[in-house]
Amino acid sequence: MGRKVTVVGCGVIGTSIAMAAARISDAVSGWDSDSGVLSRSAAASGLAPATGIAEAVGGADLVFVCTPIGSIPRLVAEVLRSASGAVVADVGSTKSSVVGEVRSLAAAEDLGRFVGSHPMGGSERSGPDAASASLLDGAVWVLTPTQDTEAASAERLETWVSSVGAKPVRMDPVKHDRVVALVSHLPQVVSTSLMGLAAREHEGVPETLLLAAGGFRDLTRLAASNPGLWADILRSNREELTAAIDLFVAELGELRATLVSGSAEDLRRTLEEATRARLALAARPQVKAGVAIVQVPVPDRPGALAELTAALSARGVNIEDLQIVHSPEGGRGTVHLTLAGAEVGPATEAARAGGFEVLRIA
Repeated sequence: MGRKVTVVGCGVIGTSIAMAAARISDAVSGWDSDSGVLSRSAAASGLAPATGIAEAVGGADLVFVCTPIGSIPRLVAEVLRSASGAVVADVGSTKSSVVGEVRSLAAAEDLGRFVGSHPMGGSERSGPDAASASLLDGAVWVLTPTQDTEAASAERLETWVSSVGAKPVRMDPVKHDRVVALVSHLPQVVSTSLMGLAAREHEGVPETLLLAAGGFRDLTRLAASNPGLWADILRSNREELTAAIDLFVAELGELRATLVSGSAEDLRRTLEEATRARLALAARPQVKAGVAIVQVPVPDRPGALAELTAALSARGVNIEDLQIVHSPEGGRGTVHLTLAGAEVGPATEAARAGGFEVLRIA
C-alpha cells in the first residue's frame, strides 16, 4: 500500500497493469507517445496521465515499460536515469535481446534496479480498450534477473506481482526465450500460416471459409493479432523460433507418416498422447481472492449477449471482464464472466431470471 506505480506505454498490458495496481490501492501514473491512447487508458484505469516520461516516473517505486519490443531498451535506460529510486521492469515477450541491449545502454550504477519480466497474459486484441485488471489474475509472470540485478530489486517486483494476483516465476533469459518460442511465438506462426492457407484456398473454393467452425476459429484466433507488434516480437526471437518451427515441422512429418502408413492403432496412440498432455494443463481458471468466474451458455442469435449483460446491469452487477471462450458452434456459445465474488449470487439470480444457466467455475 502507498506505492506509486508508473506504466510507460498504455496499450493492453500497460493499462491492465495500471488497473491491477489501482485495484490494490497503489497510486498510478502513465505516459504514452500517442496522446489518444493515453487518454483512453486514463479513462479506463484511472491513471494520472503525464506529459512526459520524467513527469510520469517522478517519485515512482515501480515502473513498467510496456512499449513495442524495439523501443524497450532505450526507454528502460531513460527511465532508470529519470527515476533514481524506482525498480524498473519491462514486459517484453523476448528477454535475451532486451536484457543485453539494456546492459549496453544503461549506466552501470543503474542496472541493479532493472528486472526483465514478461507477464504471460494478453489476447489477440490490442490497445487500452481491451485491457482488464483480471488479465493478470492467476497469470504466470516471468522474472529474468541477471547478475547485474540487485536481489532487493527482484524481491520488490516479485512481491508486487504476487499482490496483484499473478504468479512470479524466475527464469534465465535464454531459457525463457526458448520456452516462449514453443508455447507463445510458434502458436502465433501456426495460426497465421493456417489462416493464410485457408484464405488462399477460399479464393478457389469459396465454400472453404463458409464451413469453418469452432475448431478452425479457435486455432486461427491469434491470426487477428496486431501484425506490426508481432512482426517485431517474432524477429526479436528469430533463432529460437526457427528452431521451434523446425521441431514442429518434424512433428507434423511424423504424424503425416503415421497417417500414410495406414496404422489405425499408431494414429490413435498419437492422438491419445496429445489428449493426455492437453488434459494435464490447468483447465480451471485461477483468480485472486475476492474475484470469481462464472460460465454462461448463450444462444447464438442476435441480442442474446446483450440480454445477459442487461439482466446483470439491472441488478447492479459489475462485469470486470467478459470473454467468449469458445466460438459459436452448434447454435450456442460459452461466455466467461469475471465478477467480484460477492456478486456471484445476485448475478446468478439475475441471469437465471432472464433464462440463462450459470455455473461458477472459479
